[in-house]
Amino acid sequence: MTASRKCEYTRGKLAKESGVNLETIRFYEKIGLMPDPPRSAAGYRCYSIDHLKRLTFIRRSRELGFTNNEVGGLLEMVDGSYACDEIKQIALENVKLIIKKVLDLKKMQQALESMAAECSGGVTPDCAIIDRLLET
Repeated sequence: MTASRKCEYTRGKLAKESGVNLETIRFYEKIGLMPDPPRSAAGYRCYSIDHLKRLTFIRRSRELGFTNNEVGGLLEMVDGSYACDEIKQIALENVKLIIKKVLDLKKMQQALESMAAECSGGVTPDCAIIDRLLET
């Protein structure tokens, strides 16, 4: 995903087209996920369709739970050479993490539901949920 020379997007337009916040684009440039764009004669950043594709790739990868480091690794593979089985292995590792997170979230749900069941919901300052959270 190398950037072409055509200046098709400003940073603001790139943010709008990709669905990524302007500050996030700056951050991705700072940490090296996005390459520094070329500049126009007036000094403005010139983003191309290749930048949009790369940014969309990053956004989608992040939405699927990949860390910035993992996205960087994926991009290195895309920019160089990669084997589909490597990508598959990374995806399956993330599936394992997602399953663990879901289990942890279910435990949190059960704990909160249990605390809420003990709460009378009245207007008094006595609250079973707060009492449970303050327990040592």
